[in-house]
Amino acid sequence: MSRRMTLSEAASLPRWRRPETLLILMAAAMPIAFATWSALLNNFVFEVAGFTGVEIGWLHTVREIPGLLAVVVIALLLVFREQVFGLVMLILLGVATAVTAWFPSLGGILTITLLSSIGFHFFETVNQSLQLQWIDKGRAPHMLGWLAGVGSAASLAAYAAIVFLWEPLGLTFDIVYMVAGGLTVAIALFCMIAYPQFDGPHLQHRHMVVRRRYWLYYALQFLAGARRQIFVVFAGFMMVERFGMRVSELTALLLINYVLQMVAAPAMGRALGKWGERNVMIFEYGGLTLVFLAYGGLYWFGWGLVIAGGLYIADQMFFALSFALRTYFQKIADPADIAPSAAVSFTINHVAAVFLPAALGYMWARSPDYVFLLGAGMALVALILAMLIPRHPEPGHETIFSRAARPAAAE
Repeated sequence: MSRRMTLSEAASLPRWRRPETLLILMAAAMPIAFATWSALLNNFVFEVAGFTGVEIGWLHTVREIPGLLAVVVIALLLVFREQVFGLVMLILLGVATAVTAWFPSLGGILTITLLSSIGFHFFETVNQSLQLQWIDKGRAPHMLGWLAGVGSAASLAAYAAIVFLWEPLGLTFDIVYMVAGGLTVAIALFCMIAYPQFDGPHLQHRHMVVRRRYWLYYALQFLAGARRQIFVVFAGFMMVERFGMRVSELTALLLINYVLQMVAAPAMGRALGKWGERNVMIFEYGGLTLVFLAYGGLYWFGWGLVIAGGLYIADQMFFALSFALRTYFQKIADPADIAPSAAVSFTINHVAAVFLPAALGYMWARSPDYVFLLGAGMALVALILAMLIPRHPEPGHETIFSRAARPAAAE
């Protein structure tokens, strides 16, 4: 990996050694560890560690701390190249996932969760930056859709293995975590050895970048992080606590979801290219508002497991459209802002994520339906903000109120 190469030079490489293939491998490696960790987490902490909604809230608060500190990546990139740093963080995620079941106490789980979260969040910060730097604007919606499909396929493979092998082979949390984490580490090491270091077409700023004209992007990132926590923390926990779902059953639900996402993600990319970020995000946030309201209906009207499972899948499908926010930023951003802005946006995305899970854990203990009502409110606000996105966003035309003239770099 010592050789450096521009993107134009990389076009002469065999297809399997080009930047797009490296992005595909990284898109597959991360979900193998993270999806396995997520699929087993609720059952692991409930059955082995005896967690309640309070402890699960604190766990996810700890998990989101590295996301809040994503701006640290800007300083680290003064020393490390993005590509190398991202792969090192991918290895950290894999190693931490592999040893998760070795620490079945509250303190142990929180510690190993913090380490795996550093790997996940710092990797994702760099990975999203590299995607926007290495893929041109015209191909971005289509290619990001394919990368989302690859991630879904990797998650699907992990979930399928759990569903079909958990009971027949008598698998344990320890075995599954070790295999999944080990595979992620192996892929990351291969990527470090087999690929040169690619240089993007634009030299990236190495300082924090916060611009007034990106305010709508920042606001949508904040809301996305806040409402995502409600789903990540409590939707799966509800399926275990309220409906008593076992590991194989909850994973089967995730399996169905990722089959749908794997098929639908490329189509979502094409739809984004055709209809634009404004229409796609209006559809996404409107759908999420209805889903969160329906989650509350599970408690108000006593709806059963089938409806709950359908809502869970619908929730995941709407979140799969989130790459529309990235292509919106790619269209309005100065190309040199992409790397530092990825770190800043990750931090903004996780501001609410640090305190919200723990606070909502106490709300959950009193009345779970209020948690989902709050999620519906957040999605509704995001829907209103999405209406401010112009049909054809570009620098100087970031919102429907801004003038269509290229701004000065300092704005």
